[in-house]
Amino acid sequence: MWGCGGRRRRRLGALLLLLLLGGLLLRRFNWSSLVPLQLWGRTLGLQAEDSEFRLEGMPFRIFGGSMHYFRVPKEYWRDRMVKMKTCGLNTLTTYVPWNLHEAATGKFDFSGNLDLEAFLTLAAEVGLWVILRPGPYICSEWELGGLPSWLLQDPEMQLRTTYKGFTEAVDAYFDHLMARVVPLQYKKGGPIIAVQVENEYGSYAKDPQYLTYIKMALLDRGIVELLMTSDNRDGLSSGYVEGVLATVNFQKDSSFLDYLDTVQQNKPKMVMEYWTGWFDSWGGPHNIFDADDMVNSVAEVLKTGASINLYMFHGGTNFGFMNGALDSDEYKPDVTSYDYDAVLTEAGDYTSKFFKLRQLFTKIIGQPLPLPPMITGKASYGAVLLPQYVSLWEVLPSIVEPVKSEFPVNMENLPVNDGNGQAYGYTLYETVISGGGQLHSRDNVRDRAQVFVNTVFVGFLDYNTVELSIPEGQGFRQLRLLVENCGRVNYGLMLNEQRKGLIGEVFLNKTPLRNFKIYSLEMKPGFMESLRGVTAWSTIPDYAVGPAFFRGNLQVQYLPQDTFLKLEGWEKGVVFVNGENLGRYWKIGPQETLYLPATWLQPGNNEIIVFEERTAGRIIQSVDMPYLGRTHYMD
Repeated sequence: MWGCGGRRRRRLGALLLLLLLGGLLLRRFNWSSLVPLQLWGRTLGLQAEDSEFRLEGMPFRIFGGSMHYFRVPKEYWRDRMVKMKTCGLNTLTTYVPWNLHEAATGKFDFSGNLDLEAFLTLAAEVGLWVILRPGPYICSEWELGGLPSWLLQDPEMQLRTTYKGFTEAVDAYFDHLMARVVPLQYKKGGPIIAVQVENEYGSYAKDPQYLTYIKMALLDRGIVELLMTSDNRDGLSSGYVEGVLATVNFQKDSSFLDYLDTVQQNKPKMVMEYWTGWFDSWGGPHNIFDADDMVNSVAEVLKTGASINLYMFHGGTNFGFMNGALDSDEYKPDVTSYDYDAVLTEAGDYTSKFFKLRQLFTKIIGQPLPLPPMITGKASYGAVLLPQYVSLWEVLPSIVEPVKSEFPVNMENLPVNDGNGQAYGYTLYETVISGGGQLHSRDNVRDRAQVFVNTVFVGFLDYNTVELSIPEGQGFRQLRLLVENCGRVNYGLMLNEQRKGLIGEVFLNKTPLRNFKIYSLEMKPGFMESLRGVTAWSTIPDYAVGPAFFRGNLQVQYLPQDTFLKLEGWEKGVVFVNGENLGRYWKIGPQETLYLPATWLQPGNNEIIVFEERTAGRIIQSVDMPYLGRTHYMD
């Protein structure tokens, strides 16, 4: 009896297996819905041998969305991924920022919000494949395109080339990074189905050997999945490398897909970056791409049978000092928010783009999608008074040891941070002058300097203002230049020119200034902790001006919720909450609120410290809605 029952169970099991296989064959054109944890016996991976992608030999289309783990609090990763899945996407794409993972030479950080392996593993759990874009250059409107600033200590450095100093640094970084990534590839049971070779190199193209070097750097370290490049139309021919699938980036003109045939024939077509919106720069508008125009354009792409990746699906935030900049005709730093007018807002809320895309993908997939999760509530905690104050001049001697130098030293070459130089923030240059006259920067200020005589503000020096009158005075006085790195360029041909601070001599009455005390003000956690303990904090005066720190408490009675800080009446500076750097604010806009995630708050008191460069307000408003500025609809 036992043997007979066993045979029946085996026959029933075989029948169920046949039915399952038959169902898969019937759904072969819907293999795009298969998810990482449902697929065993992997051998072939993603193939691009003819006009369509194949996964394990079955037709497959990539419906992707970009989300960057380093721009989103770790506690929110799953929420954003589930929303991606319920929109109809099957693939997540992410960059890897070298400048965060190796902030100091040879010291790697993949912990907390930088836990790349946890991020990729979570994507698999949610049911998303992954296209990894490891750089080393990532663009992404990110500081120096993700390259670490210590590379610029070498005066001969040639970034994104086969210059020895650059390739040696890349090799050391890739040795560490790829050891983490390789086990998470498709053929090893992980979610990674493709890896990008560098990023938009055709727009840079300074070294014809460079892409081959990056390709081999990946292959030699165990990358076995499909390799891709990514370029806009004009960069395709220069960004192509033999044996790697070329993809294209654009927003509106789907005819760019046809141009791929001039680079490679009979290959799957893919838009690696379909731009769902655009980024914003300080002093400009908040850019908007109409939802209907976007969805119609996506539909045109999908009608051609091409695969697509929505850049961005969820933008997130350039927390801290990590925003990038552009420098073509003029230097323009990016704002703190990376909302991007994307499918999800900066805080992860749905937009009309989400629901319109979900409807479109439902029709294409031909089966119902899971219900989207509920959005989290946002809180308005009201006005926050900042009653305490300390001037930068008061606190400086007790928490920062100056560097003494006869000549100005640029930020990256300062002998700080165990020889890695200063990466971000502000640098203060002090020297002694007698008399006044004309101060001239000779365009050596990067990027913006407040000028003081003793503690009296005199004016600004930047790219447009290179000369300033210094008032006459008796005796010796201190001349101070507080220079801000507003964000290194992340795109274009100016990458090698991104040293910050004073990058050359400054002149008073045509005489170069000498004998500087230089203070590194990177405002890292250790600095903020020291600041918290100083005794010089006092009650804010009736009229307070910067540069100064202002302190207060935001009260949270119950479970914290996301909120937005509005700094009306403040001029320019940085906000810290419980030691976390929310990023920069600037009254020139467009951005008027800073996103404060609930995960950075706690029930009870939450310390807020504002570093204000010039004109201080008295309160900060906690509001439940973001305001990203005057809108400009993109043509």
